[in-house]
Amino acid sequence: MPATATPPWPGRAPMPHPQLRVTNQDREQVVEHVKAAYAEGRLDKHEMDERLHLAMTARTHADLVPIMNDLYGTRPAYVPRPPSYHAAAVPDGGDRVGAAASHLFGLLGLFIIGPLLMMVTAGRTSPYIRKHAVESLNFHLTVLGATVLLPFTVVGVVLLPVIWVVGLVLCVVGGVSALAATEFRYPLTVRLIK
Repeated sequence: MPATATPPWPGRAPMPHPQLRVTNQDREQVVEHVKAAYAEGRLDKHEMDERLHLAMTARTHADLVPIMNDLYGTRPAYVPRPPSYHAAAVPDGGDRVGAAASHLFGLLGLFIIGPLLMMVTAGRTSPYIRKHAVESLNFHLTVLGATVLLPFTVVGVVLLPVIWVVGLVLCVVGGVSALAATEFRYPLTVRLIK
């Protein structure tokens, strides 16, 4: 990174609408600027830690603005961007099939190995496949953890078959969602892998 960082919303590029939800890339960009400001001596360790926490928990662009204002001045006025800017690129057929496979491997008994293989192979070239593979992998790791821990309770022994049936149904739902290029997140999942 250059010695002098540029603000994430330079004067020539308007800031997105303040209530627009931020992406992981938006958060990471602000984190890099905060780290650069710390390296340049403009922030102390406590300020950096506080701003990193705020950046990583930000939900909207309005949450990110206060983190950057005293580093780069006030933000430019909101100027609406064309609709094509907000529309995410629709994944091609190969990406959708790969993402669906990440979910459907569970039906073949490859609960962890299938999504892991998709993540480390096709996920390197396709962010769409990686996103779905990571989601599927986190879900199956959560189910594995429940499978190991729940038998120690009477209620857990009864719930275990239900969890597995629901898990298989959710694999199908995830696969169909990936094919349809829609967002899908498994419920009650511990997301260990990012």
